[in-house]
Amino acid sequence: MKERPSFPARLDSTLAKNRPSSGGGIASSAPKRMPIAKAPVIAPLVAKSKLVPKAIPVPQGLGMDSVAVRQRMVQKLAGQGVTDSLVLTAMGTIERHRFVDSALVNQAYEDTSLPIGLGQTISKPGVVSRMIELMRNGATGRMGRVLEIGTGCGYQAAVLSCVATEVYSIERLKGLHDKARDNLRHLRLPNLHLLFGDGMVGYAQGGPYAGIISAAGGEALPQAWIDQLAVGGRLVAPMVHAGGQALLVVDKTPQGLRQSILEAVHFVPLKSGVA
Repeated sequence: MKERPSFPARLDSTLAKNRPSSGGGIASSAPKRMPIAKAPVIAPLVAKSKLVPKAIPVPQGLGMDSVAVRQRMVQKLAGQGVTDSLVLTAMGTIERHRFVDSALVNQAYEDTSLPIGLGQTISKPGVVSRMIELMRNGATGRMGRVLEIGTGCGYQAAVLSCVATEVYSIERLKGLHDKARDNLRHLRLPNLHLLFGDGMVGYAQGGPYAGIISAAGGEALPQAWIDQLAVGGRLVAPMVHAGGQALLVVDKTPQGLRQSILEAVHFVPLKSGVA
């Protein structure tokens, strides 16, 4: 079994091995070669621990801190068709209002995307829960290691930490990487690792991954993502399709890749490099 990297760590040479290759990938189109930006640097939230908490304590507060507010959101998600109990529990545990600007907290538990700065948004709760449920693919307990492309404000990363044994989340915008780190610090999640770097090259040192989820959509999947997905694993990402975007699900089987195109979605475009 491949030894996982220790934290904190600098990736000075490993990412060069993960440039998108000309072979493999999805038959429909191959990703364009792009220059690799500077290597991601991991910013651990807490000291490394072998123990992963079974659940995050849920405060019994008032207003936006109220459990009842989040449970109403969860009921709506269940009404939309989300059935994965672990996903629903995670959505009811993580306080979304702590990840949005103070002026928008009254909208935090509505099923709407909200701006988080730098031209980016926090996805709708319905989209977050739907994509995570798809990635879990019927798992009854926590799934294995997961790679998230696009940390944003850190909300989805926090939800993922409740449904996976280990989460690596990479963000290309330094301002958002720093904001996510601040937003997540109070949760002290030992199984969540934040990385600053080019999401298109993924993070090979943490793989192979049981699941990969992207919060940005491009015209083709980077070959690095396919290479870092474990056999038996599933990737969920928005992709350019029919003049817009649609959810793409890719299963990596011993026989090869199997892909499905699902409902229309709207995400920010996938970009390379860091800023």
